[in-house]
Amino acid sequence: MSAARASPLVAAWRAVRALAHVLGGLWTIRSEFGRLTPAQCELLVREWSRQMLRILGAELVVRGTPPAQGPVLLVANHVSWLDILVMNAAQPARFISKADVKHWPVLGALITGVGTLYIERENRRDAMRVVHQMVERLRAHDSIAVFPEGTTGDGRALLPFHANLFQAAISANAPVLPVALAFVDAASGQRSDAPLFIGDTTLLASLWSTLRASGLQAVVYYGEPQFCQGRDRRAWAQDVRAEVAQMLGLAPPDS
Repeated sequence: MSAARASPLVAAWRAVRALAHVLGGLWTIRSEFGRLTPAQCELLVREWSRQMLRILGAELVVRGTPPAQGPVLLVANHVSWLDILVMNAAQPARFISKADVKHWPVLGALITGVGTLYIERENRRDAMRVVHQMVERLRAHDSIAVFPEGTTGDGRALLPFHANLFQAAISANAPVLPVALAFVDAASGQRSDAPLFIGDTTLLASLWSTLRASGLQAVVYYGEPQFCQGRDRRAWAQDVRAEVAQMLGLAPPDS
């Protein structure tokens, strides 16, 4: 049975409100962030993100305990353009994102404005640069979030976790916190494909599909923080991937 869908009129009204909320967020970043403390900025980001989810008709569901403070490297699976918004609604962090996100219409400026660090994943030298930045921020007690799959998946299986960014946690002696993200239809309890952003799907098509969703839940599962305990970055990445899969109820991934 397919999930219920909102009418095009409801979706269009959500789109208008969401655009107004994005523009309001950009104004807040440019006019207020420069004179606020990091804690005040974090609170604004969290409340703005929660309000955006409400506008989109999505309910935030948090399982487990978000980190109260850094340093911590949050490692999550990646299924949608909504992932950063959902994680910020649960507990804001500084994200590492692929560079092309910076050029998304309107959203790119907003994502940049909240302190996102960008990486050219195909460029090994750029990855080293970002790892050095991450180490600095972890040593400054920031919370940093990464999507080590490197791209979005369909939520039915995890892609391999790239291990490069785990080096930052090793170098800074910071814990890694596994995080699992899922989108669920509230009525059926089944996985929702509405927010997926994979393959040839465009950002606008994924956005419209999300706006048409009815009873959408965005679920964030937090695992337990862990230190490397002598593991190299590849072994640590595999272990965290297995824990994320377990939280999502997926079959254990191959090594």
